[in-house]
Amino acid sequence: MVNYIIGAKRKISDDRLRRWWYDNCAMSQRIPAVHISKTPSARVEELGAGTCRLEIPASAQGGYRLAQLDGHGTLPRRIFPWHPPLTMNLRARVSSQDIPGTWGFGYWNEPFGFLLGSAGMVRRLPTLPQAVWFFHASPENYLSFRDDLPANGFLAATFKSKNIFPLWLALASPALVLTLVPGAAQVVRRALRKVIHQDAAQILTDVTTWHTYTFRWETSEVRFYLDGMEILRTAITPFGPLSPVIWVDNQYASLPPIGRLKFGNLPNPEPAWLEVREMSVDDKS
Repeated sequence: MVNYIIGAKRKISDDRLRRWWYDNCAMSQRIPAVHISKTPSARVEELGAGTCRLEIPASAQGGYRLAQLDGHGTLPRRIFPWHPPLTMNLRARVSSQDIPGTWGFGYWNEPFGFLLGSAGMVRRLPTLPQAVWFFHASPENYLSFRDDLPANGFLAATFKSKNIFPLWLALASPALVLTLVPGAAQVVRRALRKVIHQDAAQILTDVTTWHTYTFRWETSEVRFYLDGMEILRTAITPFGPLSPVIWVDNQYASLPPIGRLKFGNLPNPEPAWLEVREMSVDDKS
């Protein structure tokens, strides 16, 4: 396994975590290694009994803090390993009901690598989001382009976007400056709604206790389950290929129906952690 640390160029071997990832995710040989992205003082460690903890330290400052496991590392998006049909199942719990920032687990196309590369991660041209995941966003976030969907809290959610050549998006990215202007931000928001389709359902549960989270990603629909009970069925299913991701961080982003784009990093007075175990992936593609 290769451990990628944001802001550093060193690579650290960790065979024990590699075994955890393969044993729990049943990863195929298409993924040569699990990758860890983390900021200084963040931790990703095996606790034993098949449990892995991702933790960011407490801080009153707003600097970026991240602990992440993913299956893509330096791979180009076009050869991310996973397509539907696919079923992901894991058990998870977190340190607090209200962690500042975001955390979650699922599959995505890592659309923001162009921006994150400046923090030491792999730079990729921007693209529109494709995702199927369980996602928690603290109240500072507003992450829905539709006014009829929940925009923060704990969600089962999907994003399906039109395929637009990444270079065109890179050339158009300066237009995002308009989202910083009240009024103009809503014009951009309506435009994005035409090319980014999404669905989401709020999950009301105690996330500090162990629960079983499952989704079945098919080409025609996605079904989400909490402890075996279906909580969302949607025909908005992302295009592959995608890559697995498990993370906790202190970032927020907000593009509300009224106002302007806001984004940044949040203080977290207590350490924030996400624990996962019993992860399995049934890939039938």
